[in-house]
Amino acid sequence: MIHQLRIYTIAAGRRDAYVDRFERHCAPIMRRHGFTIVGSWLASHDGRDEFVYLLAWPDARTRDRAWARFLADDEWIAVKAASNAEQGTLVESIVDRTLVEAGHGPASAVGASGSGPGSLRVFR
Repeated sequence: MIHQLRIYTIAAGRRDAYVDRFERHCAPIMRRHGFTIVGSWLASHDGRDEFVYLLAWPDARTRDRAWARFLADDEWIAVKAASNAEQGTLVESIVDRTLVEAGHGPASAVGASGSGPGSLRVFR
């Protein structure tokens, strides 16, 4: 299991438009192509709005194939073009990180019980 962290710097004044596009269009299309969206968050860095989300993948090959299908999806291409034409570019930059569990946290164990790899460990 790997995770993918995506951090989008949103163009000034366009946060709500981006979140709306993600929730109404992007996320459903992603799910259709096999994406598992673990969660999404709003953040701020250096006075700029950010949209952050975390994806879960069984492996890098699955991730790469799903992204290729998503980026080539006719509906996504049309939605992105229409929103950019209406509101201007919504995203200024994207940070993309692949996260591999280091082995001392509960990340790979969500939903499991017991001990060892794949188990849920609670830290207090």
